[in-house]
Amino acid sequence: MPSSVVAKNLSTLEDTYDEEDLVSIYNGMLLNVEDYEILIQVVRLTDSHRNPSTLGILCDTLKALKCNDDDEIINYKVMCVKAVANYKDNSTVLRLLSCLNNKDEHYKVRLACADALGRIGDKYAVKPLIDVLEDEEEKSVYLKESATFALGMLGDTSAIDPLIAILESKQGLFDKFSFLKEKIVEALGKLNFNNKRVINALKKSLMDSSPLVRINAIEAIMNSEDEDAVELIRPCLNDEDNEVKRNALVALYNLVGRDILNEVLELPIYSDYLREEAQSLMEEYEDNDEE
Repeated sequence: MPSSVVAKNLSTLEDTYDEEDLVSIYNGMLLNVEDYEILIQVVRLTDSHRNPSTLGILCDTLKALKCNDDDEIINYKVMCVKAVANYKDNSTVLRLLSCLNNKDEHYKVRLACADALGRIGDKYAVKPLIDVLEDEEEKSVYLKESATFALGMLGDTSAIDPLIAILESKQGLFDKFSFLKEKIVEALGKLNFNNKRVINALKKSLMDSSPLVRINAIEAIMNSEDEDAVELIRPCLNDEDNEVKRNALVALYNLVGRDILNEVLELPIYSDYLREEAQSLMEEYEDNDEE
């Protein structure tokens, strides 16, 4: 029987066996089956049970199975990492960190590990994730991006200084990979606890060459509760990029309400595009009042 058919039919087991038997069947397959299409489906099915015995098998798989650039094995290991993350079990952090720090591991698996560490939320992962960002020999910018995102999810303020230092010192790298800067700005927004150094870094990012960096900085400043947030964002209403203008308008609307819409509609210093956006928000505002 073709692997695809077997994988599809596995879900019918849920209607035949009880919880304990299902876990035993799935664990047995994870240990003995060699077809990765089938194994991926088994991992998906174990997610509804999340039995500790299965977690042990998944973690052992991360340690023992070598990818060797085989797409099927890579996809299987990534699926295992995602399944491990769903347990949100702090005991898995060391295994995930070992996989993350293994430079011989495929980058897709390492990306999944960084994301998993952020989702699990154990602060023990903060320092190793910062080390990934600061590692001059780490060639995967995508991994640095995932580590940055994970740090934002973990919400530990000890990541603030390293993130800002990287933002200030890696301009050459950012010229090629602006999305990494976007993620750092986004993470700083999540980590900002009225930290003036963060606000200054976000302020500089409002003048960045990348529109997406500027948009992320606007959102971060909007959420910062900084007393100067409105004045920092206001100049972006005249940004050269329409999406930046629109995001600035929405941010100011969230901060000060309808007054900013009236200002944009009444003053000639704003573009036709922005006036149209203000009119649209005004109509939405009036519709909500009627409800």
